[in-house]
Amino acid sequence: MTTETTFGLPRFWRLSPAQVGASLGCDLKGLGESDAQQRLQLYGRNADSPSHVVGPLRAVLRRLLEPLSLILLVAGIISMVTGDVIGGAIIVLILTLSIGLDTVQEGHAVKAAEELRRSVALKAEVKRDGAYREIDVDLVVPGDIVRVRAGDIVPADALILESKAFTAGEAALTGEPYPVTKQADLPSDENDTSNALFRGSVAQTGEAVALVVNTGPNTMFGAAASALAEAQVRTPFERDLHEFGLVVARLTLALVVIVLAFRVVFGRDVLDSLLFSVALAVGLTPELLPMITTVTLSRGALRMAKRKVIVKRLAAIHDLGAMSVLCTDKTGTLTSAEITLARSIAADGRDDPRAAELGAIAAALGGDRGSLDTALLAGADQAAAGWALGGQQTFDFSRRLGSVLAIRGQEQILIVKGAPEAVIELCTQQRHGDVIAVLDATGRAGMCERVHALAQEGLRTVAIASRPWSGAPRDVETNDEQDLTFEGLCAFADPPKPTAAAAIAQLARAGIALKILSGDDPVVVKRLAGLVGLKADRVLSGSDIAELSDEALAVQVRSADAFGRLAPDQKSRIVKALQASGEVVGFLGDGINDAPALKVADIGLSVDGATGVAQSAADMILLSSDLEVVADGVEEGRRTFANILKYVRMGASSNFGNMLSMAVASIVLPFLPMLPTQILLNNLLYDLSELGIPFDRVSPQATARPQRWDMKRLLRFAGIMGPLSSLFDFLTFGALLYLFHATPDEFRTAWFLESMATQILVIFIIRTNGRPWSNQADPMLTASSLTALFAALIVPFTPAGAWFGFVAPPVSVLAGITVLVAAYLVSAEALKSFAVRTGRPRRHYRHHRQHGHS
Repeated sequence: MTTETTFGLPRFWRLSPAQVGASLGCDLKGLGESDAQQRLQLYGRNADSPSHVVGPLRAVLRRLLEPLSLILLVAGIISMVTGDVIGGAIIVLILTLSIGLDTVQEGHAVKAAEELRRSVALKAEVKRDGAYREIDVDLVVPGDIVRVRAGDIVPADALILESKAFTAGEAALTGEPYPVTKQADLPSDENDTSNALFRGSVAQTGEAVALVVNTGPNTMFGAAASALAEAQVRTPFERDLHEFGLVVARLTLALVVIVLAFRVVFGRDVLDSLLFSVALAVGLTPELLPMITTVTLSRGALRMAKRKVIVKRLAAIHDLGAMSVLCTDKTGTLTSAEITLARSIAADGRDDPRAAELGAIAAALGGDRGSLDTALLAGADQAAAGWALGGQQTFDFSRRLGSVLAIRGQEQILIVKGAPEAVIELCTQQRHGDVIAVLDATGRAGMCERVHALAQEGLRTVAIASRPWSGAPRDVETNDEQDLTFEGLCAFADPPKPTAAAAIAQLARAGIALKILSGDDPVVVKRLAGLVGLKADRVLSGSDIAELSDEALAVQVRSADAFGRLAPDQKSRIVKALQASGEVVGFLGDGINDAPALKVADIGLSVDGATGVAQSAADMILLSSDLEVVADGVEEGRRTFANILKYVRMGASSNFGNMLSMAVASIVLPFLPMLPTQILLNNLLYDLSELGIPFDRVSPQATARPQRWDMKRLLRFAGIMGPLSSLFDFLTFGALLYLFHATPDEFRTAWFLESMATQILVIFIIRTNGRPWSNQADPMLTASSLTALFAALIVPFTPAGAWFGFVAPPVSVLAGITVLVAAYLVSAEALKSFAVRTGRPRRHYRHHRQHGHS
């Protein structure tokens, strides 16, 4: 565990029991019932803060009050009031479905906190009024004496008073796969918390008696629960959508007010001017954006499911595509989370199987079947064949070793297995092949140095020693473990996954930096980073981070790629520090300790088989705990966003250009350039033409780098392509008025045809940064666009045309419009590269990155 905490009684593991008792105002004999009740009033229940619950009505209102939602709602209502009931109803229906879907998906934070509460102990054994008894876990208070036995979940953070062969599994809290030996002695190393128990860890062996120090939200575990109970903040996608909505609202309001004011000042009919202004507002509104977004994201979710990614929050698909930094836990994501026998080393340092074979015999006859014994048996599975147990001394946690007497036929051998420093002290000889040599102090020092060197490589070691046994079999006593021959070392590792290095390289090519955030030892983390291809010259530990302010940490995270001995709150601090640097941060984790970071990250990723807490806090669940799946998901997220961006860019150019043209024409012309019903029909057909966008193809360049909504670039695009559209509209106006001398009805009809042709055909140009013929549209988009164009072109020549005020224009007018449309498309293709120019790359802490477009 980490050596620093900022809640409850900090660093209590560095204090003696007497000092802790003095701080808590209690002795070490347990509390009386009356004292416990007073403490319960003072400290509160040993439970976590309730989740921030947002009711359905409030959730709906929050989304409805978004600028874009308000624009759509007002546009839909006005459309229905002014006679376009079908069009208005469609707008309101799309908005309702979008808000409803988002509301249903909300509530993951509440669920996560509930999962967290259910995962802790329900009962605890405490000493009250001089006797142990079971109480509800939420009644445990600081000052209580608790007894924890094998299989129990630790109910609170506590200081060990006494222990017997006690180990705890802290993988869910720290990510470290090895069981941790716990004992009452005050350790000399300030990073060592072996005298402390932490709420949520699981007792593996033995039992311990401990003094409760911190409870409820003040525990390490409670920090995770408190983070999950906080209200969910807006994701990058939601923030960008909000900003886009504000821009659209301002443009719409400004254009409508200006047009209405000018027409009233020039003495035009007020009611006609109002209806025309309202039609302009509807025309400027990207009413299909919620539908395009939802369909595109839903289709992306289905495609990601095929790639073994379950999407819990649709907007997370975009956030995954925008991700620029991925923080990941070590165990289970970069490593297999399965301890393996890495090496069997003889006394002289050579690799030799004998130590592992003897270790496997000891594990088979008298082991505890823990992770190390399991690895020994897997690494030398045939070694124990034919051996029988003649006697043993079980593993002694104070001496840190255990022994078995193994018998096979007439052969009897005592095998001692345990911590290297403990076993080496009992040895007087060492084996070199078939030769037994004397082991002196120099030899012992050399072996200890070898153990230290292996630890620097991230390998945990167990020493093996033996001696022949004479006499009848019996249980082994401590005096029998003397004059041993040192056989060698067994080195264990949690190896990296074979695919980890390639996946990290793939992420790097996609512009995503990777950082390891682990609760494991910094030495182990540094070795792993090197194995998977990360440059980790410097590994920051939890104690280092505890001394840094948030501002200092934001600077330090730029140059560090690996972090060790982290507490849950420190992982979330690192994520926030990266976000403060302008990064879109993803976090991949599977333990309780990862829940706070999963919650605060822009995109939380968990894995199938992770703790329920981690899965509940995450936005996506990977069915395969492999970084390759993340890399595939990133590509899909970028493809999805690219198609959403296409709709926004098309609307920003075509809608804005045409509505600007109408606004100017309505002020200059003595008649309305297009009737309100014609504007709404134009808008409806254009929207229908874009229904195929969610299915469109995306170029590889569009998925090469992290992508986000860039309002400056969108405004630049609209500022170039919109006026270009307006320029050709004005040319159309001039040709109709002065060349063809068109009547008002002919003018409106001809401009409607020109407007529809330019808006729809330009889709095939601006949907890609490349040439349209080299990156062809998907058949679905082609079909929807050409169908809408065909409907627009034939309406004026059908009886329905009269309903909208259309007349059939002369052939000469149609020919002139065709020439103008062709000229516009050529000009749009010529100016497109200038409009989508990305300019200077955005600076990031690691290297320059450039956001691509579709």
